[in-house]
Amino acid sequence: MFYVYIIKSSKDGKFYTGLTNNWIRRLKEHNFGKINTPSTLNRGPFKLVHLEECEGRIKARQREKFWKSGIGRELRNEIVDK
Repeated sequence: MFYVYIIKSSKDGKFYTGLTNNWIRRLKEHNFGKINTPSTLNRGPFKLVHLEECEGRIKARQREKFWKSGIGRELRNEIVDK
C-alpha cells in the first residue's frame, strides 16, 4: 500500500506533495528535518492536510502527479480552505 500526502508548512504556508509507503514515518521525517529536499528543509513544522491510499506505487505516482498539476493545485486549495 502506498500513500500520497499533502503537507503544509506552518512556517511559510507552502505545500509539499509526496508519496510513501508509511505516511506516519514520513511526516515525522519531514518535521524533524530528515528529508534532505530544498522543498521542505528548514520549513517545518508541517501539518498533514490531505492523504490518499493507493493500491501500488504506479497509481500513487499518477495521483502525486495530478496533485502537482494546475488542476490538482486548484482542487487542493479548495479542499484546504474548507
